[in-house]
Amino acid sequence: MRQRRLGQPLDRAAWLVLAILGILIALLLGGGDHSRPRVQQFSWQERVVGAQDQAFLLTFNRPMDTRTVEQHLRITPGLPGKVSWAGRRLAYTLLEPIPYGREYQVELTEAKDKYGRGERIEPFQGRFATRDQGFIYVGTQGEETGRLVLHNFTQGTHQVLTPADLIVLDAQPLPQADRVVFSAQRRDDPLAGTELYTVTTGLQYATPNGTPPRQAAGRVETLLASEGFQNLKFDLAPSGDKLVVARASLHNSAQSGLWQVELGGRRQALHLALGGDFRVTPDGQNLVMAQGEGLALLPLQPEAKPLDFLPKFGQLLEFDRLGTRALMVKFNSDFTRSLFLVGGAGEQELLRLRGSLLSASFDPRRPWVYVIATEAGEANNYQELPYLAAIALPTKQVLPLVQFDDPAVPHMALAPDGRNLLLEVNGHLWRFPLGANPIAQLPEDLGLWGRQPRWLP
Repeated sequence: MRQRRLGQPLDRAAWLVLAILGILIALLLGGGDHSRPRVQQFSWQERVVGAQDQAFLLTFNRPMDTRTVEQHLRITPGLPGKVSWAGRRLAYTLLEPIPYGREYQVELTEAKDKYGRGERIEPFQGRFATRDQGFIYVGTQGEETGRLVLHNFTQGTHQVLTPADLIVLDAQPLPQADRVVFSAQRRDDPLAGTELYTVTTGLQYATPNGTPPRQAAGRVETLLASEGFQNLKFDLAPSGDKLVVARASLHNSAQSGLWQVELGGRRQALHLALGGDFRVTPDGQNLVMAQGEGLALLPLQPEAKPLDFLPKFGQLLEFDRLGTRALMVKFNSDFTRSLFLVGGAGEQELLRLRGSLLSASFDPRRPWVYVIATEAGEANNYQELPYLAAIALPTKQVLPLVQFDDPAVPHMALAPDGRNLLLEVNGHLWRFPLGANPIAQLPEDLGLWGRQPRWLP
């Protein structure tokens, strides 16, 4: 019997097939992806975005020549921003809040992949829009009296949201602008107590988790009934998932205090006595409340101990969007009042006056602060007339914008994109544009009568 030796025809054929397969695999691995470069995903495609959206992402199917991508990326209308890269992903971060009420187009052509094989990208075109530019207010004239009204500049619509049998006292829109939380009394029984409600606006905006179902405007639901309490001031957490409300018992004053109410229905007493003004912090975890001659920072937990106490300040006017800085008022011993910027670099006095500091807001586009204040003087027989001013934070220069000739306290609301102010002057509503040079602008009479205007977020 003869032994079988290597090198027989069958063996040689097997080795030849294995060698060919190895060469093919090596060629495939070495050659990489031969498909045409393209954008795999655009994070804002067909979305409606707002001031809370600060960057979009473009994800490519292969590593790209970053220089050619940045050179040929087009956004129409233009949006100032900066580009950063993480592998095959480009992030375009806006340098300022995006303008509301507009449609945008993103285009990319001619860009090449990283390895320079000369193959141009598959032309890409993306579309997105920004939220409607609109605001709510409580009407004071005709059939709008005591009712919540939505005025939409983008759609050119004007709509009463709440029924005639409710007298609205205060209102705050939810972050998605699909609903508004408001407090109201029944017109036919004002002694029954104030209750909290939500009402739909008829607006809906797609989110990364999908688009909520559209609801017709004006659908009212009870959020917090009286239940033997008078529901007084409330403040909505920026996340929109809960609020804090001051409740005064109609039968037992010992039960009066602050409550935390979740929009899902859960509620709990915080066992904090009714006192001065209060605000929920931007992170939604704490409460700033006037106590005695200062401000206390309290966690939103029953019977919580203060995390901090600021005896130097008597009033909180505003937080910035990130919650890292605040505008606070100090009541000085010489009967003047000072506006302080607190946080970041410590405490900075921005303005001192012999009058009142009524409201203040951070400009989201520039290092400015807008202030409504009053100041008494001999020129007006010591009558404190309010004025609107901008304060440049780097220099503390005060730029006067509007001098009001009525002693009634004005109300100010800054648009989320920072491009307009709403002013309520003695029940009359005005829009003040904030262009490159606000000093040169004049307020625009909206021909509307109401109080407490608030922009949709």
